[in-house]
Amino acid sequence: MIILPAIDLKDGHCVRLRQGRADDVTVYADDPVAQALDWRDQGAEQLHVVDLDGAFQGAPQHTAVIERIVQAVGIPVEVGGGLRSDAHVEQLLAAGVARAIIGTRALENIEALAALVQRFGDAIAVGIDARDGFVQVKGWVETTDTRATALARQVVEVGVRTIIYTDTATDGMLGGPNLTAMREICQAVPACSVIASGGVSAPEHVTALKALGCPNLFGAIVGKALYDGKTTLAAMLAAAAAG
Repeated sequence: MIILPAIDLKDGHCVRLRQGRADDVTVYADDPVAQALDWRDQGAEQLHVVDLDGAFQGAPQHTAVIERIVQAVGIPVEVGGGLRSDAHVEQLLAAGVARAIIGTRALENIEALAALVQRFGDAIAVGIDARDGFVQVKGWVETTDTRATALARQVVEVGVRTIIYTDTATDGMLGGPNLTAMREICQAVPACSVIASGGVSAPEHVTALKALGCPNLFGAIVGKALYDGKTTLAAMLAAAAAG
């Protein structure tokens, strides 16, 4: 299991939102490239980047910054936030991003997602954000009546091989991941790699995720706990490597 430090971009800064709320922002770094290099130097194997302005505005806003991050770190970088058109995806992948994460559009247009997977293969991942098991879209502003497990099965049917699953109720709250929801998603799509997001903030949370015994649980994203100094990347990496 790998640990992916999160870099959330807003107005050119590295920030964290509490439960995805645009009005509850903490700025942690003014130079996202320097922050990305720091995580790499501390041992990160991959990075998870979110263009928050892109998510709220419906089109990428930080592509130039993301390209600089990709060129600087030399490790795989996955990126989500506002990828509502093929052109948005093409632009990011041309910038060297390893995985473009489709969110809202995966629910709204499964045919378009299938076409992207045909063109770009494993470079297309899907981000499923859910509260109480139901998918949220448009920067978590809207909750749908679609169950997360149903959407997961649907995107895997069209060839998606990586899902980033975020439990939005736990995101930024430092209280640990929703283990029940994570097990449900992993069991729903056994042939697909799942990356856990939301509430993963201590080595014991990584240990608990591993104890679920889901072989397709590929990684976990850690954000606020690292920035707040509640844990260290070294401690999280050690928990991920243990056993």
